[in-house]
Amino acid sequence: MMDKETVYQNIHQDIIDGCVNGDQKSQFKLYKLYYKAMYNASLRIVNDSTEAEDIMQDAFLAAFEKIDTYGGKVSFGAWLKKIVINKSLDNIKKKRVELIPIKEQEYRIEDESSNKESGIPEVSVENIKNCIDKLADGYRIVLSLYLIEGYDHEEIGEILGISGSTSRSQFTRARKKLIEELKKRSLWKI
Repeated sequence: MMDKETVYQNIHQDIIDGCVNGDQKSQFKLYKLYYKAMYNASLRIVNDSTEAEDIMQDAFLAAFEKIDTYGGKVSFGAWLKKIVINKSLDNIKKKRVELIPIKEQEYRIEDESSNKESGIPEVSVENIKNCIDKLADGYRIVLSLYLIEGYDHEEIGEILGISGSTSRSQFTRARKKLIEELKKRSLWKI
C-alpha cells in the first residue's frame, strides 16, 4: 500500500498489491511484464546467457520475498533492476573476477565536452554491444551501468563500492578500450 512519502505511482500497483498478498497469478503477471528487461540487464553484466537466466530467476524470487519492502519511491522496474544488478555483480564476485584496479591519482578525468575529435562516426547499436561484450569485466560493467542502464557515476560507485571519481576514471578507460575494439573491427573511422 502507498504511504504519504510515496512519490511514484505505479501503473501496475494492483498487480504489486496482489504479490504483497502472495497471489501467484499476480506474481506471474509481474514476471511476464519485467522478465525480458531484467534478463537483458543481467546479461549485459555477466555476459553469459545461462547465468543471466539463473540470476534473473533468483532476483524475482528475492523480489517476491521482499516485495513488502517496496515503498514506491522509485518505479517498480527500477527497484527490481537494482536487485538484478546486485545479484549479477555478486555472481561475478563469486567467480573472483575483480574490477580493473585503478589508482585515482594516475588518471586525469577530462571533461567530455572538451573532446577534441572533430567527428564521431555512426556505429550501429548492435556493433557497439558486440564490442562491449569483448571487453574485460570491469570495463563492460561500468559501460553497461552508465550507458545502457542509465546510472550516474555516484550511483555506480555506490553499487560497485568505489568512489564516483573512480567510476568516471574506469568509464574513461573503458570508453577508450571500446573505441580501440571498434577500430580493430574497422567500425570506427575518423
